[in-house]
Amino acid sequence: MGRFRDALAQDGLTAIAEVKRRSPSAGELRPDADPAELAAAFERAGAAAVSILVDKRFGGTPADLAAARAASDVPLLAKGFFSELAELEQLRSLGADAVLLLLRDLDDSQAGALMAAAEELGLDTLVEAHDADELRRAVELGADPIGINARDLATFAIDRGAQLRLVESAPRDRIVVAESAIAARAHGAEAELAGADAVLVGSALMRAPDPAAKLAELLARPLVKVCGLTREEDVAAAAEAGADLAGFVLAQETPRRAPAVLPVPDTMLSVAVHVGEVTDDGADLVQLYARENGHRARDAALLRRDERVGSVVDLPWEQEDPSHLERARATEGRVMLAGGLGADNVREAISAVNPWAVDSARSTESAPGIKDHDAVRRWVEAARG
Repeated sequence: MGRFRDALAQDGLTAIAEVKRRSPSAGELRPDADPAELAAAFERAGAAAVSILVDKRFGGTPADLAAARAASDVPLLAKGFFSELAELEQLRSLGADAVLLLLRDLDDSQAGALMAAAEELGLDTLVEAHDADELRRAVELGADPIGINARDLATFAIDRGAQLRLVESAPRDRIVVAESAIAARAHGAEAELAGADAVLVGSALMRAPDPAAKLAELLARPLVKVCGLTREEDVAAAAEAGADLAGFVLAQETPRRAPAVLPVPDTMLSVAVHVGEVTDDGADLVQLYARENGHRARDAALLRRDERVGSVVDLPWEQEDPSHLERARATEGRVMLAGGLGADNVREAISAVNPWAVDSARSTESAPGIKDHDAVRRWVEAARG
């Protein structure tokens, strides 16, 4: 495997930032996009790799690849509709580290031959699947990495739910890239929790006033959770402030108990907080505490569809603990840090723990279960740094 695949395999969610001037589905995106300028900016903003559209249907040319190569050291993916060895040879000569292969357009014999040729040339291949049959073919061909596109290239329709189900079913020993439909941190986080190692982001970046700043925003961690939500107007305030996770406490023993998991906008994931057992609440994620002595246990498991995807490191029930941050720092895997956090101390906690997410309920309230919208904004701003 080459440096493109290795770059995507780094710890945490990585990103392929895409340069494209137009799209057949969306029309003109950024007609004056400069691939050299953007590739360098994306590299500075944290992209693991950069995708360059070299097809005229997307306003691209092979010369864009050469320009990006001259301006940056980041691994480059040449993206187009390739079916000939000569195309791969040209792309390698212009600086590509990887090429896209679309199983929609290639049979297994063609795809296998191109993968073998790419390997001889020192190119990685991102083999793209759109449905379960194409994913099966990619796996049987030995593809690594595998791209799973949320967009149907025949109809241009987006189906993130179908994409996530395919990501879930992909082998864990392959690098999996969730492509398309990533426009908010929550989208990337959901793909990550489903099993994606990386996301490919194009249109959202090209539409942004500052594409590199948008990329940095999408990659920013920790995620920020506002918990103890009980009212729709408070969910809206949390979303407007830029929170990524909306927490709804469904346990009996708290004045912050929500009537249900309320609707959240597309830019957020909902988190149902349970003690002892989980009911069918329809949340994106579950924060599950054991029950001890009539109250919740100290820490919780973070679950997605019954699979543990992280740990919530919290304070004991209504108690302080000076070892809280040390315990969190020693916890392996994704950590959501909760308990006693507010705008005044969250930056210190983030510096100490480097958590995947941070959670606050009381510091954002005017009364139990009722949010102070100014406090919500202060909390999110402080957590973002």
